[in-house]
Amino acid sequence: MAPAVAQLLFLQLVLGPTLVMAVQLEIAVQNFRTLNMDYPKAKFPDDFKGYCNGFMSYVRGRKEQWYCPETHYVLHSPWKAIWKSCKNSESFCENYNEYCTLTTKPFPITICRVNKRQPPTSCRYSSTETNRQLYLLCSSKYEGQPIGILGLYKRT
Repeated sequence: MAPAVAQLLFLQLVLGPTLVMAVQLEIAVQNFRTLNMDYPKAKFPDDFKGYCNGFMSYVRGRKEQWYCPETHYVLHSPWKAIWKSCKNSESFCENYNEYCTLTTKPFPITICRVNKRQPPTSCRYSSTETNRQLYLLCSSKYEGQPIGILGLYKRT
């Protein structure tokens, strides 16, 4: 009986953290897909007074947060097109403890920014639509998946 208990303990100690990390990674990828991607672009009812107000109410509900995120990026491209950007991430972003990359081509994106002149209990957003290259966080160095948007590439 002791060898069976030892094997079980060994499996829990060795495989347990690996399984937890795999689940956390899958959650990060799923969050990226639901919170940072909208393809094809949704149309919200007029009551929302703009795309970003509608989308950010969805984001805040999914995150279960009461505060208004200052800036949020929403991609309007198919998953496969964005996923290709993380196939080979040579850079490691120490501030995020993840691999990161600059996309090779621009993507259609909506930038949602909270309006500053409003009561703190109100979340009203302005929308800016653009085609830009992005800095993405990737799940691994090779064959990774996008898990976050760090920002937009600034043209010089």
